[in-house]
Amino acid sequence: MSKHVLPKTVLVIEDEPDMVRGLRDAMEFEGLTVMSAPTGREGIETARTEEPELIILDLMLPDTNGYHVCEEIRSFNPQVPIIMLTARGQESDKIRGLEAGADDYVTKPFSVGEFLARVKAIFRRMERADTVNNNDEIIEIGSAQVDLKKHTLTRSRKTYQLTFYEVELVKLLFERKEEPVSRDEILDKIWGISASPTNRTVDNFIVKLRRKIEADHKNPRHILTVYGLGYKLVP
Repeated sequence: MSKHVLPKTVLVIEDEPDMVRGLRDAMEFEGLTVMSAPTGREGIETARTEEPELIILDLMLPDTNGYHVCEEIRSFNPQVPIIMLTARGQESDKIRGLEAGADDYVTKPFSVGEFLARVKAIFRRMERADTVNNNDEIIEIGSAQVDLKKHTLTRSRKTYQLTFYEVELVKLLFERKEEPVSRDEILDKIWGISASPTNRTVDNFIVKLRRKIEADHKNPRHILTVYGLGYKLVP
C-alpha cells in the first residue's frame, strides 16, 4: 500500500487578484494547496498560524513592503523557502531582498513555466532533505559546524540561522567537496532555473555564506571561487 502524501501548501502574499488567480490555478494544477493573503499583515499572521511549506511574496503591498514582511517571517520561521515577486529589476533590490531573507527573486512579468520550475525544484530539494541520514546531520567546514536539520551554523561560539536555500547550497558544495561546481549546475539543481548573464543569485548566496563560515570572508579559505566556472568547497 502506498503511503498517503498530503498536498504541499503554498502561501501567496499578493494584493493583485489576477496575479493571485493565475498563480493559484498554475500551482493547484500541479497538486499544490494554495492559500493567499492580500496584505503584509495578513500574510505574516497566516505564515505564523498555517505554517506553509513555501511562501510567494510580492515586494509591493498596500500596507508595507515585502522586505519588512520577509524579515518578520524570518524572525519566527527561518527555514521556509520564500520567493519574492517584484516589478523591479535592479540588482540592488535583488540583493536587499536576499539580505532580508528571500531565497529567490522573480521579476514581473515572468512565464508560468519558469515559475513552476522554481517551485518544483524547491519541493524536490525539500523531499531530498527529509531523507538526510542521521549520521549526516552535522557537517564541519573549517571551524564551522552546520546542522542540516536545525538549519543553523555555529562558528566561534556564535550561531547563525540559515535559510532553506543556504542549507541546500552548503549540502551541494559539501557533496562535491574539493571539486568545482558550476553556477549553471547550482542554479539548475537548487533553483530550478537556467543561468543567464544577469543572474547573480548564486554569487549573492555565496557572499552570505562566506560571512558566516569564513574567519575572513574577504579572503576565503573554504568556499573558493573557480574563475570562469563557479565555486569549490574545501572543508
